Amino acid sequence: MDGAKYLVIGAGIHGLSAAYHLARQLRTCGTGGGRDILVVDKKGVGAGASGIACGVVRNNYYQPAMRDLMVQSVEVWEEDPEGYGYHSCGYMQLSPEEMHDDVVTVAGQQHDIGYESVFVEGTHDCMRYMKGLFDDWQAVGITSVLHEKRGGYANNMKSVLGLESKARAEGVRVLTGVEVTGIRCANAGSAVAAVETSQGMVECDYVIVGAGPWVKDIWELLELPRTIDVRLPDGSVRNTPMWVFWSLQEGTLGVDPSLQKTNDGGLPPVLHVDSTAPLYSDRDGALITDRMWGIYYKPDPYLGGIQGGAAPCRIDTDPDEVRVDPYGPESPDYVVDEQFAEMWVSALAHCQKRFEGTLPRYRNVPSGGIGAFTPDSFPVFDVFRENCYVIADSNHGYKMIGVGKLVAEEICGSPSQLLEPFRFSRYGEGKLHPVSHSPFPWS
Repeated sequence: MDGAKYLVIGAGIHGLSAAYHLARQLRTCGTGGGRDILVVDKKGVGAGASGIACGVVRNNYYQPAMRDLMVQSVEVWEEDPEGYGYHSCGYMQLSPEEMHDDVVTVAGQQHDIGYESVFVEGTHDCMRYMKGLFDDWQAVGITSVLHEKRGGYANNMKSVLGLESKARAEGVRVLTGVEVTGIRCANAGSAVAAVETSQGMVECDYVIVGAGPWVKDIWELLELPRTIDVRLPDGSVRNTPMWVFWSLQEGTLGVDPSLQKTNDGGLPPVLHVDSTAPLYSDRDGALITDRMWGIYYKPDPYLGGIQGGAAPCRIDTDPDEVRVDPYGPESPDYVVDEQFAEMWVSALAHCQKRFEGTLPRYRNVPSGGIGAFTPDSFPVFDVFRENCYVIADSNHGYKMIGVGKLVAEEICGSPSQLLEPFRFSRYGEGKLHPVSHSPFPWS
């Protein structure tokens, strides 16, 4: 294969965003352009996590660094809603009293950074607010509602194909069916000189890794540590695997998407509900759980139904043994838990009466997949081996379409303060992100 000044591994949301924005940066600076960039993917454009992502775009984060980063990404989504298949319908976080203080913090800091949202407190006022949007709202025990006016969701493949089109228009080459099999450094442990692929050697000056759940494979080819020391808040140090895998629990209810509209017939915001209320089966009334649970959902005309998910399930297999394709037919065990459908649809019915009796219409379509999580479940954006930029999204990826833009700016010499809190060094320094009381590991 021909060489490239910049080699991007992965044709998903991060790889293509980085390639597109880097091409623009190089052209603007007069130091090159898209012709200097090659994107390779072992399968196809959007063939991995990006192509089956739920597509939710939100800024509902307890971590200040994540909130600041999402403002920038929302701005990128808003640059071309049509090209990215983006629907700016808003996002709502509904929470029980156990999470009240966390949501107060999020609402206050959203206000401080000028991110428009409405915050409602108290069981009575929350119910009134929700019935003002959905007259069949019936979820009990909700004591806070945070309604983000920006954000929403995008169609996964339209977004990825939109980025590919923009990148190609800048002259970027995108080659699929090219699997990375090795990495050669100029000297032991120093800069990357070439990347071995199934189609031959690619000499390059710089590598950008946007491999999603396959990041662990590239990490090992770079001969980076499988386990790392993490300094905890109490000062102690714990040695932990660098990568942990979770099976994402998502699915689709095969009803007319227009079933989920607001009282005025409009497109509803994405709904995320966390609850401590007992959840009972919509099939037979049996108790599903009396512990905190959480779901998210939205109408999805692309999938022809209501699409969403619940908290992921951790894969107990040793991460070193997880080498199957997380999106291929050889990994049937890494789909959704067999109880997911009943739990999720029952939770929909718990929230809105219109979903009662719809469990038989659940459809098991490709969604979710596997996420490769870092030790603290937050992204790592950093340079390794002198000239290899690793974008490890820790399953926060799809919504962060703007990360590629910031990475491109850094490669061109403009360090980003937004990416600084996500350096790999934070683990050894104990600069970990705060965590909330949410049942979701990425919150």
